[in-house]
Amino acid sequence: MSQKIHAGFLGTGSYLPEKIMTNKDMEKVVETTDEWIVTRTGIHERHIAAAGESTSDMAAEAAKKALRKAGIKASDLDLIIVSTITPDMPTPSTACLVQAKIGAPQAAAFDLSAACSGFVYGLAVAKAFVESGHYQYILLIGAEKLSAFMDWKDRTTCVLFGDGAGAAVIGRVGEEGHEIISTFMAANGAEADLLKIPGGGSKTPASDESIQGGLHFLKMQGKEIFKIGVKVMADAALKVVQDAGLTLEQITWVIPHQANLRIIQAVGERLGVPESKLYVAVGKMGNTSAASIILALDEAVEKQKLKKGDNVVLVAVGAGTTYASALVRW
Repeated sequence: MSQKIHAGFLGTGSYLPEKIMTNKDMEKVVETTDEWIVTRTGIHERHIAAAGESTSDMAAEAAKKALRKAGIKASDLDLIIVSTITPDMPTPSTACLVQAKIGAPQAAAFDLSAACSGFVYGLAVAKAFVESGHYQYILLIGAEKLSAFMDWKDRTTCVLFGDGAGAAVIGRVGEEGHEIISTFMAANGAEADLLKIPGGGSKTPASDESIQGGLHFLKMQGKEIFKIGVKVMADAALKVVQDAGLTLEQITWVIPHQANLRIIQAVGERLGVPESKLYVAVGKMGNTSAASIILALDEAVEKQKLKKGDNVVLVAVGAGTTYASALVRW
């Protein structure tokens, strides 16, 4: 009888662009105030990629850091998954561009599109590939250049989002590893119109009309997303905890999608989890979509917030509506 393979985190890394855009900077761009933004979102600043800096550039930098922490070479990788809704271009995949930039020609590569749930969706995929015995080392990246898709005249969206990338090497782990215990993925396509970038696809190709109509910018119905997001994130978090045979009292940290502070707090309240167990990084990063959770996780690692044996829940909601969760025993 073959021994069961366990998948987990071997190393994490992150990259944030050098340019920081504060709320005071925002006041010069759109009709808003620092007080308005902080009160409604908890965001104080966000990072903005340079004009010539692409999603694959940021992803590659985060990947190199994760590989160093994992102690493996790019040539050891079997698969690269990039979770993003802001690829460098429609095709080829951003993952293929990252593969070339880090020097991993032997690795398969593809992009995964699940919006803000992208990294956790990718985690479920990577776990399955490793535990099947098919792949040994997988590089999973969440990366976004959302600033390229913002309507800088729309204060309801442009103040929320930021750029950045986070990466994790997922592979076989033993008792000393950071094991992915359980995962969950779901979606409700009937809610697809709540958050979207309508232009640029096969339904509405780029044209003078689509550009003039602002259809290549992100469109969001914030109030509806708030209500749905809080419910499905709480449900998803509870699902992986129960699947692991644990209770919420046994959870050390909940690292939710860093959409805004009010959503994070509302998820905690719905779960009955104290704020002291909610990891919050949104204040200095903003909403970085698929990069959000891995950026927060890597920050928690760097700050030594996670201890051996901690039960950590990762949970997200995104356009689609997609939602997903994972329980990791650190």
